[in-house]
Amino acid sequence: MGQVIVETKDLSKNYNGFTAVDGLNLSIEEGEIFGFLGPNGAGKTTTILMLLGLTEPSSGTARVCGYNPTREPLKIKRMAAYLPEKLGFYEDLTARENLRYTAELNSLPRDEAEKRIEELLATVGLSQVKDQEVRTFSRGMKQRLGIADTWVKGPKLVFLDEPTAALDPEGIEDTLDLIASMGKKGITIIFCSHQLHQVQRICTRVGIIAKGRLLVEGPIDRLGREILSGGKYQVEVEVAQPSPVLLDSLKRIAGVKEVQGSGNSLLVTCDEDLRSQIAREVIDSGSLLVGMKIEEYGLERIYKKYFQEDQ
Repeated sequence: MGQVIVETKDLSKNYNGFTAVDGLNLSIEEGEIFGFLGPNGAGKTTTILMLLGLTEPSSGTARVCGYNPTREPLKIKRMAAYLPEKLGFYEDLTARENLRYTAELNSLPRDEAEKRIEELLATVGLSQVKDQEVRTFSRGMKQRLGIADTWVKGPKLVFLDEPTAALDPEGIEDTLDLIASMGKKGITIIFCSHQLHQVQRICTRVGIIAKGRLLVEGPIDRLGREILSGGKYQVEVEVAQPSPVLLDSLKRIAGVKEVQGSGNSLLVTCDEDLRSQIAREVIDSGSLLVGMKIEEYGLERIYKKYFQEDQ
């Protein structure tokens, strides 16, 4: 287990009788790319604002980078960065000047800031336009500049709120690649989105929120097994010339719950990943193993299934 960098306990926010966030319990470890997803209005942005100390919770507690957002917001702001859905830059300044301003706000030494800015502009692919005014930039270029802006002060934690909104397919791919590269450098990322396929591409653990409530949380593969197959693993096996005794021998493997066969295809349901035992049994039976894979669960299936059951 890594160090917990974000933790909430019964965190709630009410606005004039409307509950935007309802008893949120969440734990995110250092270095994770955590997908925080749900439909528009689910409570994602309100949660971010509370974690950054930009709005106070109605009840419950939060700890971010070891600090209380309500009492110590400035300490959190030194260690965390936020890319909102609606970007805001000084349009009459250049890309480099905008990043310099952020560096100055965070009291970075000038020489260190200049070096980091040059590196970041190269990383996000804006070196050639670094001295152009931001008003000339496309939405995709501004999005890349926004990611560079979150990176300037060397944060431990970055909140990204719908970072691919309104981008074309190429811009989306570029942005996701940049986010993944941030994660590889050890930066903890909370990636808020309702674009499920994007979340699945770069996140290994997710939380699904709706109407202010956290419905489910965990690694995507585990959620798939729990929600779609009752916690069981399902292994698809393709064999050539299956032996008549193969099904019976597979059923005798400890942990195998069910074996279904149709022609040369077998579906083995088990309590854990038993692919190595299954392969050995196929070979020992005299059959030819053509292929084998464990069933993978798309986040969209998980999302839809959970909401159907929640209605």
